[in-house]
Amino acid sequence: MSASEAVQARPARRSVRPVVFGLTVTTVLALLFGVPWWSLVVAGTRWPAAVVVAGTVVFAGALVSFPVLMYLGHGPRHRDWAARTGDTVLGVIWVMFVWAVLGNVLRLGLVAGGVADPLRSRLVAVAIAAVSLVLLVWGYAEAMRVPRIRRVDVTIPRLGAALDGLRVVLLTDTHYGPINRARWSARVVTAVNELDADIVCHTGDIADGAVSQRREQAAPLGDVRARLARTYVTGNHEYFGEAQGWLDHMRDLGWEPLHNRHLLVGRDGAQLVVAGVDDVTAASSGRPGHQADHAAALAGVDPDLPVLLLAHQPKQIGAAVRHGVDLQLSGHTHGGQIWPFHLLVRLDQPSLQGLSRHGDRTQLYTSRGTGFWGPPLRVFAPSEITLLTLRAAA
Repeated sequence: MSASEAVQARPARRSVRPVVFGLTVTTVLALLFGVPWWSLVVAGTRWPAAVVVAGTVVFAGALVSFPVLMYLGHGPRHRDWAARTGDTVLGVIWVMFVWAVLGNVLRLGLVAGGVADPLRSRLVAVAIAAVSLVLLVWGYAEAMRVPRIRRVDVTIPRLGAALDGLRVVLLTDTHYGPINRARWSARVVTAVNELDADIVCHTGDIADGAVSQRREQAAPLGDVRARLARTYVTGNHEYFGEAQGWLDHMRDLGWEPLHNRHLLVGRDGAQLVVAGVDDVTAASSGRPGHQADHAAALAGVDPDLPVLLLAHQPKQIGAAVRHGVDLQLSGHTHGGQIWPFHLLVRLDQPSLQGLSRHGDRTQLYTSRGTGFWGPPLRVFAPSEITLLTLRAAA
């Protein structure tokens, strides 16, 4: 191929990408909305014509309006009403899609049992609708409730005896957003203060939107109490908006933003390094001075001191291991949030939730998150406020 032919070929290749993307999105949406529609309305049920028409209109209307709502809500216009509506549609259709797929396993069982249509398909449709409704109601209640307290003991061999029993409370992924949860935020802070923490950490995804939009919801964080430190690092969602704005605002609320830096906390002569790094997406965000920099965060640290590191995503654990971190605290995964989305999360992250070990020294605790993102639902992935009690080696 000549140089001129190569130059002409490059734009042609690039022009295919939007087409592939469009076809992919169209296919995904067709499946998400089409499988529940087929299972509930069409597949051998022989519902009266009025029911079929009404069901088809509902699913078609949702399919057509969904991309528009998501663009208005999460695009450059940031219309909260559209985000609330679009996110809710996404959650509902995901639950219905999953259980429509599983409902067709029931269909095979009924075929084997000799149950004929339309009874067979109507039983499947009713089962899908009933299970979906129960899970949606329960999932909404789980998402909107104050998270349960999850208590975890973590043994850190290098921890000084005087710091044995240090109480660290972890908040993460509060995702203050289109649904105003200011009262929920205040109740979360009340629950945190009842834990009598030495250190309170927030590992990012504090909000979806600018400080000016979510100030009321974040305000209760200023009332969090901790004996030694209140610390915060950015998550990936801060880099969809104004990361520096949230770092500055958390400082105004009395927290210590650990923007690739550390601080020392101590008791009776024993010390602990509490460090933080930016989210892994910071480097590609285009914001000057933002990137995950473990070397900067731990610069000047005594190598004999134990290190507690705040990093939003579990997959930042590799760098933590290389830098000799004792315990990394992360969020980001939401525990999958709506089952079985956790299967996709595990493709991207080394840990879904809980305590895990990496290398000889480093442990990772991954929280399921304090709030939720997008659909106001949590299905088989409960939220949490985590109380970690640090233990010295026996």
